[in-house]
Amino acid sequence: MKKLLSIFKVITLVLMLFVGGLFVSGYGYLLKLGVKIIEIGRTTAGLEDYIHFEVREIPKSNTTQPWAIHTNYNSVTPTKALKKLHEAHKTVAFLIIKNDSIWHEQYFDGFGKDSKTNSFSMIKTIVAASLAKAIEEGHVKSFDQKAKDFLPWLKGKYANEMTVGNLATMSSGLDWKEDYDNLLTITPRTYITSDITRVMKTIPIKNEPGKRFVYQSGSTQLLSLLLTQATGETISNLVRRYFWNPLGAHANANWRLDSTKNGVEKSYCCFNSNARDYARFAALFKNGGAWKGTQLISPEYVQKSVTPQFENGQDYGYGWWLGSHLGKRFFSMRGHNGQYVIVFPEDDIIVVRLGHEQLPDLPGVRHSADYLGYMEEAFAMLAYDNASKP
Repeated sequence: MKKLLSIFKVITLVLMLFVGGLFVSGYGYLLKLGVKIIEIGRTTAGLEDYIHFEVREIPKSNTTQPWAIHTNYNSVTPTKALKKLHEAHKTVAFLIIKNDSIWHEQYFDGFGKDSKTNSFSMIKTIVAASLAKAIEEGHVKSFDQKAKDFLPWLKGKYANEMTVGNLATMSSGLDWKEDYDNLLTITPRTYITSDITRVMKTIPIKNEPGKRFVYQSGSTQLLSLLLTQATGETISNLVRRYFWNPLGAHANANWRLDSTKNGVEKSYCCFNSNARDYARFAALFKNGGAWKGTQLISPEYVQKSVTPQFENGQDYGYGWWLGSHLGKRFFSMRGHNGQYVIVFPEDDIIVVRLGHEQLPDLPGVRHSADYLGYMEEAFAMLAYDNASKP
């Protein structure tokens, strides 16, 4: 018995030293992550993670506005290739909006038009637009105002030089490596932390800002913290006031928080809404910042936001991913695991795809093959519809 007690004491001491070492080294979050993995039953982020974390509720619009339904709604059968994409990558929602009317709509796996799903990085586009609105309201002087005016705790060699615009264009110089698979990197740490502001205060502005595009979730998180300081409002309240309410969002949304008491939004991800309401924001930018005759955001910013800002970032503007395919120009909101809202302005088309999985990025580009596949099959369906007209 004494021998067993001695072994138990040694094991206990080793565990205590191990746990203490994790916290001292900055990896204490791994314990929280382990607990969540056991609770959720998976090691990756998911569409309905909001169920397992604290959230801030975002009420639907005071004046909900239904989408118009196209006269040819769901009249064209999805292509075989599209069906394979849905099955292979576990699509939960797929919409095609033509001339501001829902032309095609499908849901899978028990999801429907009111089902909330994690936007992941699609929300970065909306946070960037919230900066433009804060400038319009005078809370921020311009895109060139120094970020340190609002976040005096910023540190690093170039902390005094970084502007608010640098955060929106992913050119902040932040010492941040975007990695979703390595649990020892900063992205998983911020996903699980209960004090995201404290974590962000530890990350320096290491490189000269405004020189090159480097995609970083941390830049959006800093931008959100900055907007809260500038306006005195949570980012949840700003997004509802600026966009969700005037756009007539038909269902309640929510935003995941870092803790239960006076929580801060995980603003680079974790906004949860539905396919129809995500599409409203895309339609706003497709239509030059106007919604049903009301100018919600300046057309100058809309144009600026879909224009490349850096030579090494020709596929990115202010929160929007940019490109062309099938001879058609597009801009899109994109999120982890294949959350896509894609706008083809000249064709007056919006394609929405939400789901559980996506393919890896293609060689030499920052997008996956399924991303292009959803576009191709949407236009194949639309071509059949056009050909069937007398």
